[in-house]
Amino acid sequence: MQTLSTTSSRVSPETAGMLLGLLGVAIFSLTLPFTRLAVADLDPTFAAMARAVVAALLAAGWLRWQRAPLPPRAALPGLAAVAAGCVIGFPLLTSMAMRTLPAAHGAVLVGILPLATALFAALRGHERPSPAFWASALLGSSLVVGFALRQSGGSLHAADLALFAAVLAAAFGYAEGGRLAQTLGGQQVISWALLLALPVALPLTLWQAWDAGAALAAARLPAWLGFGYTCVFSMFLGFFFWYRGMALGGVARVGQVQLVQPFLTLLGAALVLGEPLRAAHVAFALAVIAVVAVGRRTAVRRRLS
Repeated sequence: MQTLSTTSSRVSPETAGMLLGLLGVAIFSLTLPFTRLAVADLDPTFAAMARAVVAALLAAGWLRWQRAPLPPRAALPGLAAVAAGCVIGFPLLTSMAMRTLPAAHGAVLVGILPLATALFAALRGHERPSPAFWASALLGSSLVVGFALRQSGGSLHAADLALFAAVLAAAFGYAEGGRLAQTLGGQQVISWALLLALPVALPLTLWQAWDAGAALAAARLPAWLGFGYTCVFSMFLGFFFWYRGMALGGVARVGQVQLVQPFLTLLGAALVLGEPLRAAHVAFALAVIAVVAVGRRTAVRRRLS
């Protein structure tokens, strides 16, 4: 995309990565509110798998338009990790959780995603964050987990386990996708991952459509609008900016931008679903943004592979 390259040519790669990552996070921040809107009428498995199928069709069109070459064989394991974590795991688990959890509650739990992403990047051996970076990541994650416990009265809902598993799945996919984007480009990473997931997503979608055809026909317009957003933006376009940002600025550092995602999601939940936005939300948002600013200035050693 020309806008991505134009943006990165006018500023330093690290700053461009942070800006592109922030744009991706802004798109992702509405995923939980629109998912909750979709699963109000649609089966969670259908909502998750069908959105992967629609996004895969968009990806196939984009790859054909770009005349993109097939990915190298060495990239296939990483692409499979992106497909498993970001295309199958995260959408399926969050769709199940959003059947019973408010989007605002789910938003704060997803706030630990930056720490999980940095952890996977470090375990995979591609980046070595400094102690100061880990301290800022832990502090930011502690803030959002503390916020979740405060909102739920000191205990977690049963569906919280699904959200924590979703975070681990997404973090693994983000770390692998950010690494691959350095050589393949973010657009190709998510596009090939979507196509790799199609043999799993398409049969599940068809089975759910056959099994729950009457319920799908009775689904209201807001549910389909929520589903449409997750197909086009959450599952496809958002990753264009997100993976390009991580390729430029580093997985661990750009991943810290996600610390503001829970509070953008809270705002989205208020606007889309009418869930209340309280002063405590703003206070925690300001605290987390301050932690992101500190983490932005800490050292992260990078090694291309």
